[in-house]
Amino acid sequence: MKLLFDENLSRRLVPRIVDLFPDSKHVNSEGLLQADDSQVWAFAKANDFAIVSADADFYEMATTIGSPPKVIWLRNCDYPTAVCERLIRSQAIRIAEFLEDEDTAVLILRP
Repeated sequence: MKLLFDENLSRRLVPRIVDLFPDSKHVNSEGLLQADDSQVWAFAKANDFAIVSADADFYEMATTIGSPPKVIWLRNCDYPTAVCERLIRSQAIRIAEFLEDEDTAVLILRP
């Protein structure tokens, strides 16, 4: 259960949630900062990551192309990193179940 955080989310989220989702990464640490969405998508698919993003681009890709990779959309995410962390922590069981569900491509979370 690895999460790949998009560049629109703080890279500080990774160490804050690593206890719940080990081996999670930020696009910056994978050399994907400012990469186009198709490159991030291909990387996530090839390396078994679910993409976590605050914008609709990956949501649209997932609903058009399907998974993998799976997409977790933090909808209307203009809140601080600590709020993102609390949201992910409060929804950790739901996220884990989503990652195991082969029939669902997108999970939308809101605080």
